[in-house]
Amino acid sequence: MKKENMTGDVISEDASIWKEPVIRTTGRNNCGGRCVICVHMKDGKIDHLSTEHPCDAPEEEIPLTACVRGLNYHKTFLGEDRLRYPMKRVGKRGEGKFTRISWEEAVDTIASEWIRIRDTYGVGSRYVNYATGISALNRGNNMAKRLLNLDGGFLDYYNSYSTACIRQATDIMYGTNQTGHDPEDWLNSNLIILWGHNPEETKFDSVTMNVLLRAKKKGISIIVIDPRRNDTAVRLDAEWIPVRPATDSALMDAMAWVIVEEGLQDQEFLDRCCIGFDKAHMPEGVDPSECYLSYLYGEKDGVSKTPEWAEGITGVPADTIRSLARRYAKAKPAALIQGYGPQRNANGEQSTRGGILLACMTGNVGISGGWASGVADWKNHKLPSWPKLVNHYNRQIPVYLWTDAVLHGRTMNQLDGVQWINGSEEPVTLESDIKMILNLAGNCLINQHGDINRTAEILRDESKCEFIVVSDLFMTASAKFADILLPGISMFECENITMPWLYTDFLGFNNKVMEPLYEGRFEYDWLSEVADRLGLKEQFTCGRTASEWLEYLYEELRKTETELPDYEIFKKQALFRYQKQPIRPAFKEKCSNPETHPFPTKSGKIEIFSEKVYRTEFKEFMPAIPRYVPPVEGPQDPLAEKYPLQLTGWHTKRRCHSIHDNNQAMHKMDPQTLWMNPADAADRNLKDGDLAEVFNDRGRIRMPVRVTDRIMPGVTAISQGAWYRPDKNGTDTAGSINVLTSLHPTPYARGNGQHTNLVEVTRYGL
Repeated sequence: MKKENMTGDVISEDASIWKEPVIRTTGRNNCGGRCVICVHMKDGKIDHLSTEHPCDAPEEEIPLTACVRGLNYHKTFLGEDRLRYPMKRVGKRGEGKFTRISWEEAVDTIASEWIRIRDTYGVGSRYVNYATGISALNRGNNMAKRLLNLDGGFLDYYNSYSTACIRQATDIMYGTNQTGHDPEDWLNSNLIILWGHNPEETKFDSVTMNVLLRAKKKGISIIVIDPRRNDTAVRLDAEWIPVRPATDSALMDAMAWVIVEEGLQDQEFLDRCCIGFDKAHMPEGVDPSECYLSYLYGEKDGVSKTPEWAEGITGVPADTIRSLARRYAKAKPAALIQGYGPQRNANGEQSTRGGILLACMTGNVGISGGWASGVADWKNHKLPSWPKLVNHYNRQIPVYLWTDAVLHGRTMNQLDGVQWINGSEEPVTLESDIKMILNLAGNCLINQHGDINRTAEILRDESKCEFIVVSDLFMTASAKFADILLPGISMFECENITMPWLYTDFLGFNNKVMEPLYEGRFEYDWLSEVADRLGLKEQFTCGRTASEWLEYLYEELRKTETELPDYEIFKKQALFRYQKQPIRPAFKEKCSNPETHPFPTKSGKIEIFSEKVYRTEFKEFMPAIPRYVPPVEGPQDPLAEKYPLQLTGWHTKRRCHSIHDNNQAMHKMDPQTLWMNPADAADRNLKDGDLAEVFNDRGRIRMPVRVTDRIMPGVTAISQGAWYRPDKNGTDTAGSINVLTSLHPTPYARGNGQHTNLVEVTRYGL
């Protein structure tokens, strides 16, 4: 029997389900750490959590040690604020007013609306929203897509909120996203540059900070380029070079100018492996003056991209730019490691391309101690996955443009990023606006999406999107916009298989340690009942429960990944580490001889000049070469006269995106404040701790100010993920940055540019 009144760590009165006093499991949040969690039981309750320490990990293996977030999972997920029962909306959409219903009524309503919307507007009117609250093999959003595919298809998405620009830009230049290799190789570098990369706070994985700390101990110089002196820079005592948001590619251009001007480029590598750097190495039939070198020296615009030119844009002193360029070019091998922050700016594709260009110019691709830059995916082993079903609707949109598809989907086309899923080049449009949204274990419906006030306005209009289903653990900002709101279950209440983001070769198991609380259900179970109403249950489940699917998919993986142990052993250990393999720098063979080992691009070489971009309509919005493009709402935008401060965001160490914001005990770790440079604060008569209002034409936030020299002048910052809480006048009181961010997508990837915003700040009450 489960307790209805939970306090602290109490989870159940039934001790019969516990196999042993310590149960090993792994985290399933959208966090690269994928930490080992040891659940310590006492009297049928969770007493506390612990994690894997260095002495626990096998020799020469990096421990999967939980941070404070992981060690607070139970206090976050098992609190009194859990959603308990299925509910239907009784107030206006977004008000958060609901009444309890039965699971039978909930499933009947979902199935009925599912059929009505399908038959009225077509299968392309259904959409499953981006959601990462469960980032493991069994995910509700992917299971919903499976059922929709069995029912004729749906409008799908591509890209992610995290990596849209860096993935598409990396592919433009290399023809692949597999540009990384074992981070242990950074210990062979002479210089490491972390460009917009903050693994200490984001917990990017369990490897990166471990290797960086060892590199620091070894005496390898580390430079952090970021508008903030983030916690990574502080912990590594790294050199900090502040740069204005959305101007990274201007800094990269100026570095390239210095490298060429002083003859420091690896011209032999550029000639052998690249196309588009200079006039002698351009695609056939393209004007040679379109090359990168011509741009660098201003042959068309009359502007040489000197450090002095870049200083006025980036805020980085010209002498610092010269020094940085020389150090990187001469340090070979050197690793320029790109984070995801800069590419979440307007024109974010260009900062990725600029980083890759610098790696190529210095010959740091394909060598030990170097780094190819870009997204730097790296996989030695196949991951488990569900069988892929055909989506007969065959259309997809950029994930960041789903609100456009609600408003005017039928007018969207290729320039909006609409694509055929099968890759066809034929013209494509949508047959319907979005009329039904399934938002399962995610907060991107409102909280994590851009321009919250505009997004809320769109969703409140029930004549546009007619039906919204939300499944979650709590009454999040997104949950308030549900028509049917369903209680999910936490990582402690079900089984799953977890996988690493990029680095470390392992699989983890998420063990169940308790029965679901209240009437909470895993999405697969109620989707199976919806499938039954649709006459599709057998095709959907194949006769398997969610747990049986895990075992089946694991055994399918074992057919090729023969190192994997027996399933029951894997479950009990909750973690399997593959044997270490020799370090193989990305593109080593291709860089040695691209004629016999071509890059997977049209030219067979690294494409500094992209004919793919040049010969499409996108060249009007994004140049065919890596170069700085002044951004909308950047520091040079005329709007800066009205809103003179740039606003950017970061991932705080106390949340995983928006997860944990309901855990009040975590707030004191990193209070939600507006970071502001002392000079900017003084200009506005603001002192540390003062209550201020941050605003632009999109909205207004009221929050305390943190006055600190850890952020550069002219720039402010708010950590992303705080749950939106507007007062009666519409002013957010929680510090939810997306009240102020834009819905304007980037030009090529159509990704989010949520780090590029202009604002003003005043003291509250003036």
